[in-house]
Amino acid sequence: MHNYEAPADLLKDRVILVTGAGDGIGKAAAITYARYGATVILLGRTLQKLEEVYDQIESANYPQPAIIPLNLESAVDKEYEDVSVQIESEFGRLDGLLHNAALLGPRTPIEHYDAESWNKVMKVNLTAPFLLTKAMIPLLRNSQNASIIYTSSSVGRKGRAYWGGYAISKFGVEGLMQVVADELDDSENAIRANSINPGATRTNMRAHAYPAENPNNNPAPEEIMPLYLYLMGADSVGVSGQAFDAQPK
Repeated sequence: MHNYEAPADLLKDRVILVTGAGDGIGKAAAITYARYGATVILLGRTLQKLEEVYDQIESANYPQPAIIPLNLESAVDKEYEDVSVQIESEFGRLDGLLHNAALLGPRTPIEHYDAESWNKVMKVNLTAPFLLTKAMIPLLRNSQNASIIYTSSSVGRKGRAYWGGYAISKFGVEGLMQVVADELDDSENAIRANSINPGATRTNMRAHAYPAENPNNNPAPEEIMPLYLYLMGADSVGVSGQAFDAQPK
């Protein structure tokens, strides 16, 4: 699906929530989804960044987005329930959910990995997708064609030295995706769930992970969007529980 060509109205009238929407892949996905007709709900920690993305979408005359500031590192169950109430009151349903926000954490051997960093990475990368998925399922059930996308990583499919909590959290994300896909497969208006490994992409997180790498050797987030569109649109109905790579291997 790396060369998927989406019809211009692929996401028309769909309501899609994107986490980590203020930067990198989340920003690119939010703008791309809006370009294909979606009303995008921008969720992230930094209000200024979300407002900048909001303004870009507005200036392009795409459907008016919404903003929900939320710090996933500190958010508790009640805050996720409040997000659900807010979306239900404004839109009545949710058609798509992209879990994109993540923390890299330290690149260090497990024997030197501190517990505070571990807990932060797990909170943002794994607990937040669990709590947000849990809170959004009733709204996703109100859609005729709902899709959840979890963001994985190559180190979440085969462990690699020094990737610590990040890699382990992504293994957890893959497990969460599989459980959710299996649980929701038999429901009326079945909700599909899949994961995407973005691969080496020109983002701030990649630059922190590989400071000596030339970022221009990697595609920009906008260049890996075909798979994100495919999995969020009607052409992927019936595809669930699958682990995808956004770039050819």
